[in-house]
Amino acid sequence: MEEAVGQPVAAEDMAEAVPYEQAIAVTVESGEPRVMLYGQPIIDLPQDLYIPPDALSVMLDAFEGPLDLLLYLIRKANVDILDIPMAPLTIQYLDYVEAMRAQNLELAAEYLVMAAMLIEIKSRMLLPRPKAQFEEEVEDPRAELVRRLIEYEQMKLAAREIDELPKAEIDFQWLNVWVDRQAVVRHPDVSPEDLHDAWRAVIRQAKLHTHHKIHREELSVREHMGLILRRLRNSEGYLEFSELFDVTGGVAMVVVNFIALLELCKEQLMEMTQTAAFAPIYVRLPSNAPEQSMFEVPEADDLPEENDRV
Repeated sequence: MEEAVGQPVAAEDMAEAVPYEQAIAVTVESGEPRVMLYGQPIIDLPQDLYIPPDALSVMLDAFEGPLDLLLYLIRKANVDILDIPMAPLTIQYLDYVEAMRAQNLELAAEYLVMAAMLIEIKSRMLLPRPKAQFEEEVEDPRAELVRRLIEYEQMKLAAREIDELPKAEIDFQWLNVWVDRQAVVRHPDVSPEDLHDAWRAVIRQAKLHTHHKIHREELSVREHMGLILRRLRNSEGYLEFSELFDVTGGVAMVVVNFIALLELCKEQLMEMTQTAAFAPIYVRLPSNAPEQSMFEVPEADDLPEENDRV
């Protein structure tokens, strides 16, 4: 806090206030109006002009609250905030409050509350401390004040960083750009429930064409995997799920064909998709499918293996 009493400031470029006589000299020698009275420039001042001692009082420091004032006094004295000397700090704070009241400036109630708190802490520190029982440390009367000061300093630094950020309509302007972008149509994934329903529908159709057979035909999962891949390559697109099953061959062939489908999906050699929920399931080759997989063998060598038969 700095105060200048009875010193009229005449020049704008003066770093500090100067005495009254020097201010008049600067004004007259410059030849330019530096003093305005009711909007009119004043160059020649009367010689018998009397200025009372308390006519001008300048308060150079402005604080946002009592914590801001205390933090300023602590930083000015260059002391550790965790070990505040309460006696000089209380005296400086009360001097500032008294100076403000002497200038007939209204003080907020929080300044007076903080003054009472400082006096209480100072009084508690002057009292003799009782001996700690069971080696327990006595609570420092300054602990609550230190905590509030640290929190206030952190919030003040955060507010300063936020204030330094670029501001809309001041540091930058908003620019609206319309981008005509065609959305990529993504088909929903096939859920296990939809796959189960489609599989049960195929089983029901297969049971309608089941015939009694005397001997059991050996079927190869690997062979059916190759047949499915060849059908997909020849189709050059999508095939409906039910088109991959020959229901006239019986339930055993349908089961082997379904296992072959699952193995192809597991090896990422085939994809299943739907155009919408509860819609028919379609099967296709992936975009990164190889030209020929290990399951596609020539017709002459496409014989079922012993460990791959069901």
